[in-house]
Amino acid sequence: MMNKTVVLGVTGGIAAYKACEIASRLVKSGIEVNVIMTRSAQEFVRPLVFQSLTNRPVATDMFKEPVTWDIEHISLAKKADLFLIAPATANIIGKIAAGIADDMLSTTVMATKAPVVIAPAMNTAMYNNVIVQRNIQTLSDLGYHFISPAEGRLACGDTGIGKLADVDIIVEKVLELLDQQPQDYKGKKVVVTAGPTREALDPVRYISNHSSGKMGYSLAEAAVKRGAEVILISGPTHIKPPCGCQTIFVTTTEEMYQEVIKHYENADVLIKAAAPSDYTPEFVSDHKIKKNKEGLTIKLKLNKDILKELGRLKKKQILVGFAAETDNELEYGKKKLEEKNLDMICINNVAQENVGFGYDTNKITLVKKTGEEKSLPLMSKKELANMILDEIKDLLMEQDHI
Repeated sequence: MMNKTVVLGVTGGIAAYKACEIASRLVKSGIEVNVIMTRSAQEFVRPLVFQSLTNRPVATDMFKEPVTWDIEHISLAKKADLFLIAPATANIIGKIAAGIADDMLSTTVMATKAPVVIAPAMNTAMYNNVIVQRNIQTLSDLGYHFISPAEGRLACGDTGIGKLADVDIIVEKVLELLDQQPQDYKGKKVVVTAGPTREALDPVRYISNHSSGKMGYSLAEAAVKRGAEVILISGPTHIKPPCGCQTIFVTTTEEMYQEVIKHYENADVLIKAAAPSDYTPEFVSDHKIKKNKEGLTIKLKLNKDILKELGRLKKKQILVGFAAETDNELEYGKKKLEEKNLDMICINNVAQENVGFGYDTNKITLVKKTGEEKSLPLMSKKELANMILDEIKDLLMEQDHI
């Protein structure tokens, strides 16, 4: 979010104090925040508070003597990547809908070409008033974004809809709009596997590995943002699934295999970022295995090789795998690419610092079946997910031209 600018408009209402938290959260995300306050807003929160939170001057008066040569409302309108009004009163919503520009905030909104997000907060009766609802609908039809207020007890004592939406929801919406990706996966169905699997030894213990699922979840989130229909098939993780995708939770390798096969035929792309267990116990005890001084011997049998089976069944799907190695990673990864009939493999050495399981960063080498190699430096898994999708997009385009 570096180099992004949000203009935050604050209007008069008791919820104005929550705009302080919104400003603080956006600044902590690396965003430059410029605040415009109406005269009524200043009755609830002093401009100095926002100035301290944002380290930026607060705009309050159109006719204040300028401190720079530019016309303030025009310069703010131009520099905004996104315009947020929170809280938004019925008054400001009505003025924008009617094209009235009679103060710093309404004038700047009229001049901006940036997306405008409006978070209303007002008395229930006011919010439900047919005129207010008509104004909201008018602005929605024109492309303005609205974050619906919450229900609850209001400052006036009434109970109902009208409370400013939760700060988390508002900030998440702003970040989502600022991070919008090209919709180059629209119409494509992408299946992503993520996380480990678990193979039970008894009701208490299991065999698993250190996979966190972060890479697979980042890929699923990135694909959703780029317009794909995404199915995420996940082993046990502690990560919240991305919004906008269908998430199917599994535990064992066999369960993952069954779900992948079920969705593979209609997929355009399958990215197998999961780390399913290669082995499973031949015998699973119904009761907890007790400690034995003589030790414990567990006999294991091979699980199904999901990726190899997908390579065998592959028709027009783009099939992408991962190879997490600790040595000779390129040699082993290229062998896996060939043996499992993949279109591309993402190879990493998990013995390196900040790479692989559990980390928010990764460093990989992409190898395509054509022999093309591309080494990518250490970066966040979210950044890496988009770079992987860029390479898959090229494969899809090549396939479409065959």
